[in-house]
Amino acid sequence: MNTPENDYGLWGPVVLNSAIFVGFAYSFFKPTTLRDWRSFGAYSGFIVALFAEMYGFPLTIYLLSGWLGSKFPGVNLFGHDAGHLWWLLTGQHGNPHLGVLHILSIVVLFAGFMLLSKAWYVLYHVQRRHAFATAGPYRRVRHPQYIGFVLIMFGFLLQWPTLLTLAMFPVLVAMYVRLAISEERDSEAAFGDAWRDYAAATPRFIPHFSKDDRARPVNSHTGR
Repeated sequence: MNTPENDYGLWGPVVLNSAIFVGFAYSFFKPTTLRDWRSFGAYSGFIVALFAEMYGFPLTIYLLSGWLGSKFPGVNLFGHDAGHLWWLLTGQHGNPHLGVLHILSIVVLFAGFMLLSKAWYVLYHVQRRHAFATAGPYRRVRHPQYIGFVLIMFGFLLQWPTLLTLAMFPVLVAMYVRLAISEERDSEAAFGDAWRDYAAATPRFIPHFSKDDRARPVNSHTGR
C-alpha cells in the first residue's frame, strides 16, 4: 500500500502542470484588456488550486478522510487513485484513468482548448481590421472563449474534483456571465444596430444548431 508521502508532496508536477495548462490557455486567449486579464486570472487560479491538490497536498481527501475511511475501509485514501473521487464514490475498480468519466474529461478538455484556439484565430484577424468576429465559432455563439474556459474547468472537475474547485466553479461561471453581459453593453453602445442585429441572430452561450448556417457579414465587435 502506498503512503501519502509517495503520492503527494510532489510540488514539481504542481508547478509544471500549472504552467503547461495556464500557458496553453494564454497562447490561445492572448489577454489584452483588464476584462481579459480578470477572466484569465480566474481560470489560472482554478488550475493552480486543482494541481496543488492533485500532486501537492490532498486537502479534500484530508477533510473527508473520516467519512471516506468509514465508507471505504480497504482503500488507501492517500494513494493517487483515491483522488479520482467520482471513481471512488461510485464503487468502481481497476485503473481510474481508463474509466468512462476520465476519458470523457479528456474529450471535454480537448474541446475547450480547441474552442479557445479557433476563437482566438478569428479574433486575431478581425481585430487587425478593427472589425468584429462573426466567423468560426462566433457564427454559433457570441462568447466562445468564455465557453472554452468553462469547458476546460468542467473537464477537470470530471477528472479530479476537489472541494475548493467545486466551490469555485459556479462562482467563476457566474463571473464569466457577468463579464459577457458587461462586454455586450459596451459593444451595443459602440456599434449600435450592427451589434443588436448580430446579438439577435446569435445566442450568447448555447448554440442553436437548427438555425440557418449562412455566413454573416463581418462587423465591428471583438467579444470573447
